[in-house]
Amino acid sequence: MTVVVPFDGSELSVAALERGRELAERFGPALQVVTVIPNGNVKYARERGWLDAGEEFDPERVVSELARTVEAVAPDADFEYRVVGRYAQPGTIASRIRQFTKEVEAEIVVLGSDNAGRIVTNVSSVAGPVASSADYDLHIVRQTRS
Repeated sequence: MTVVVPFDGSELSVAALERGRELAERFGPALQVVTVIPNGNVKYARERGWLDAGEEFDPERVVSELARTVEAVAPDADFEYRVVGRYAQPGTIASRIRQFTKEVEAEIVVLGSDNAGRIVTNVSSVAGPVASSADYDLHIVRQTRS
């Protein structure tokens, strides 16, 4: 069994990673973590806390920091990333996540999102298209633990 956690470093994705780790520890599946990085998109990177104000986009540093966070939360997880074009739309990012879930034959996706699965979804959200797939079971994490 394979559990996949799409990860962008946000609080909810960290909470999803914690839940994914718990599932992996409890049921013994492999834990795969994937990040999709729009190459050179400083605005996107700053919105996710990957870059500080004034800092230039350095993809190696971004990947290194994300991998370090994954390692701290889920040391046994396999971390991978995919790079897309600078101005990739949420649909493109969601598509890369879904491709990854197929590659690793995911049975469960643990998604950190405060709006995935609701009747109305934000058109700029990656969560809706990832949540809509019937290829895997879905665990939505809507809250961080205090």
